[in-house]
Amino acid sequence: MRWSDEHLYERILAKDASFNGRVLTGVLTTGIYCLPSCPARKPLAINVRFFPDEPAARAAGLRPCKRCRPDAFYRGEDADLARLESALAQAMVEPAAFPEVEALAEAMGVGVTKLKDLFRDHVHLQPAAFLQRVRIQWATARLAAGQGELADLALDSGYESASGFHEAFRRQTGLSPGAFRTMLGSSGFVLPLPAGLRVPDVLAFHSRDGQSVSERAEGRRLHKAFLFADQPCVLSLVFQEEAVEVSLQGATGPAAMAMAHGAALRLLGWQGDPAAFEANHPRLAQGRDGLRVLLTLDPFEALVWAILGQQVNLAFAYALRRDLIRLAGRPAAEGLTAHPDASRIAALSVEDLLALRFSRRKAEYLLHAAAEVASGRLVLEGRATATGLAKDLLALRGCGPWTAQYVLMRGFGFRDCVPVGDAGLTLALQRWFQLDTRPDAGETLRLMAPFAPHRSLATFHLWSSLKGTPA
Repeated sequence: MRWSDEHLYERILAKDASFNGRVLTGVLTTGIYCLPSCPARKPLAINVRFFPDEPAARAAGLRPCKRCRPDAFYRGEDADLARLESALAQAMVEPAAFPEVEALAEAMGVGVTKLKDLFRDHVHLQPAAFLQRVRIQWATARLAAGQGELADLALDSGYESASGFHEAFRRQTGLSPGAFRTMLGSSGFVLPLPAGLRVPDVLAFHSRDGQSVSERAEGRRLHKAFLFADQPCVLSLVFQEEAVEVSLQGATGPAAMAMAHGAALRLLGWQGDPAAFEANHPRLAQGRDGLRVLLTLDPFEALVWAILGQQVNLAFAYALRRDLIRLAGRPAAEGLTAHPDASRIAALSVEDLLALRFSRRKAEYLLHAAAEVASGRLVLEGRATATGLAKDLLALRGCGPWTAQYVLMRGFGFRDCVPVGDAGLTLALQRWFQLDTRPDAGETLRLMAPFAPHRSLATFHLWSSLKGTPA
């Protein structure tokens, strides 16, 4: 190295990103090595040693910093994304450490303006909205585990006042903290309906396969079968004028009820308030006010459906799904069969699926995806960035941009997705913009750009404009 230790120490105190890739900072007291731009608190000079590259730092017995992710930087990954995901992971574990957006920016070593840009591109949320969400998720997890007193949860989750905590908790869960704790010991609960929710659309969407074996709508009732801890369960939603009654059959206890509550919010599209989109795009929303992006019960179900729906018509995709559930699912209440989880599908063979009229390629794609999830190599829970998740999905055999974007939108609720190549979307765009031909991939992205950062909801509106039920 051609710089003195004194000069390099000045550069790390300045968090000089221009020295990233030129030198690594080893901190002997903690046993880690960092990029010069690392936002963490700087060590004393006496405890610092400099290294020209990763092999030299590792040979000294040091490990990469989890905050600035030098290993990701040297692999050529997006350094900003790596630091963002590291900061988000920290916020999900310890939300009280981030009382304001500025604390999140400081953890990344960027300004608030750049932080907001990164959130727009990768998280599809404003930083403040993300912090509100993870604080309440942390609090609900504590309650489900029987930890902490209600009086302490506000402060412990990062709120300055109990009133602010209660308001945020009710807004995100539909229940007060006390009602949520009571719900954990019951077999049912009542949620207020989101303002303007189109209940007939919700029922039609979740029962769009009239022959489904895992979900069924009867009047204003919706039944959905699934596996919880390998136990077949049925979640039932009964819609009233201003509320929905939710009950669970097949499993009991706080963990099961917490899961049932989260599943109900997903099926209702609870987090997808359409007000901002409708205000900005009243012409597209006209006649469909209150439409929301409705999620699958869990992300893996969305992944399975996306693979089954690749390059086949909906009727055949529905038939493949029904046969798969009959084969690998488990009988549940209400005459339904629970959708199989990743481990049950991964245990099947290609020949099992060929017998169900799967193509060999589709069978291989599905089994590979299930094996990746079941083994933990593909993590679907707790994912905070659409970019990082999309990268992992695209690494799956047979998973292209359409599949990845569909799963991001319907399995995770990311708000600014475009399933490029979707036949329904291109037809809707052609009609909406009165085009002579259907748009190609590049033209689809150009036409959808004005709907950012709400392109997922715009996609749902465009699908619905075809007078059918979105897939």
